[in-house]
Amino acid sequence: MSEARRYKYPLQLPMSLKETATRTAREDGVSLNQWITAAVAQKIGAVETADAFLKRRAATARTGDLTRYLDKAPDLPPVPGDELPDA
Repeated sequence: MSEARRYKYPLQLPMSLKETATRTAREDGVSLNQWITAAVAQKIGAVETADAFLKRRAATARTGDLTRYLDKAPDLPPVPGDELPDA
């Protein structure tokens, strides 16, 4: 992250989440701002890692790969609540 340029964002959190974040930041010995910045960076890293992984996996998929697994699934009615909606 560039230290030269920063963006201020008026973050609104539920009070319970803010209190927990404040306590956790204090326990980690950092400011709430630093803690939230690290949490956002961690989440971005996780999302981007998952995205890259899924793209790599999709690139090696072949037509019919999923069909062999679906063919093994039992032919049962859906669990109540999992029915397809009427189009």
